[in-house]
Amino acid sequence: MKRNIVIATVAAAALIGGGSAAAFATGGDDDSAASKSSVQLKDNDRNDQDDRDDDRKDDDRDDAAENTAEAKAAKVTAADAIKAALADTSGTAVSAELDDEDGGLVWDVDVLKGKTWHSVEVDPGTGKVLGSWVDKDDKDDAAEDAADAARVNSALKGASVTAADAAKAGADKGTVTSVDLDDDGTATAWNVETTGAKGAEAEYDVDLKTGKVTADRTDAHDDDQDDDGSDD
Repeated sequence: MKRNIVIATVAAAALIGGGSAAAFATGGDDDSAASKSSVQLKDNDRNDQDDRDDDRKDDDRDDAAENTAEAKAAKVTAADAIKAALADTSGTAVSAELDDEDGGLVWDVDVLKGKTWHSVEVDPGTGKVLGSWVDKDDKDDAAEDAADAARVNSALKGASVTAADAAKAGADKGTVTSVDLDDDGTATAWNVETTGAKGAEAEYDVDLKTGKVTADRTDAHDDDQDDDGSDD
């Protein structure tokens, strides 16, 4: 689903502009500012790489270095971040993503309770909840959120493997940086993204009922198409 990026943007806009698009909190849904992450990323002069954007080897090397740094900096695993988020906000964890928020590393966890979407930020260094909020969009977005909720609830009905379970299963393949319901309309698996020791990224599917881990061939196929430019 990866709704957390969209919701985080809305929440940030509300905090900066004084709007009421979302209710932000450090525990529950009362208005208050989020705490700062204990994991602050160093600026590796990424902007200085603009003149080398056409050099794929340099870009890949930079990406690998960034992936490795983030993976090593996250002392709290995806599974533990989900556990902390659910202790703060009850419901069903639908996704968790290691994300850079203004130089600070955070786990963004989406929690669905009934038809209501919650987003919870967890410190990847301490495991403490930094903030949480409830999505309060306009009517058009609210209808889309409700449809998403219905689809997710239907997909997870009868599932025996949780997002945390999928994160633990994927940890055997590398450092898990993202867990998300593989929402293709008929979701049957969790999609797990990992980072290897040298920064290489990979994706795996974890079956919702059996917990079986398989390589995500669809992602590999998409990467091949991007490389040869056939789908540009």
